[in-house]
Amino acid sequence: MDRHRILFVCAGNICRSPFAEGIFRHLAGEIGRSDEFDIDSAGTGSWHQGERPDRRSIAVAAGHGIDISGQHARRIEPADFGRFDLILAMDQDNLKNLRKSAPADALGKLHLFNTLALGVNKDIPDPYYGDREDFETVYTMLLAGCGALLPKVGNVLRGS
Repeated sequence: MDRHRILFVCAGNICRSPFAEGIFRHLAGEIGRSDEFDIDSAGTGSWHQGERPDRRSIAVAAGHGIDISGQHARRIEPADFGRFDLILAMDQDNLKNLRKSAPADALGKLHLFNTLALGVNKDIPDPYYGDREDFETVYTMLLAGCGALLPKVGNVLRGS
């Protein structure tokens, strides 16, 4: 069986994309589909390279039974454009930055997370400068998106 390789991308890889990685991995595991996916996350910037996710992201995820504390921030690298089947940006700025650095043959792999997952052209807001409620809101948005994305990943990659 081919594994679907999905990369979630935000700016610093400490808030939104670690949430998305953890949520998607958790949901796939709940329905016995973990072995179908290689899931990772990255940032378009390197400000937090090597750091664990934001403490508020870790706390909110843990409150929902998901452990993201073992993740470490990294910047997207050129090899990622060939390695992943889907690269999902959390907002328009991230998508724009990805398009600038992606080779032409990888442009079709780049999508705004909410557009692909939910069919809406809406950013996942960065909760970094907010409070716990903002992190809860982002968690809820990503949970809805990952839940919608999970059953359709195979079809998306086959182009149907």
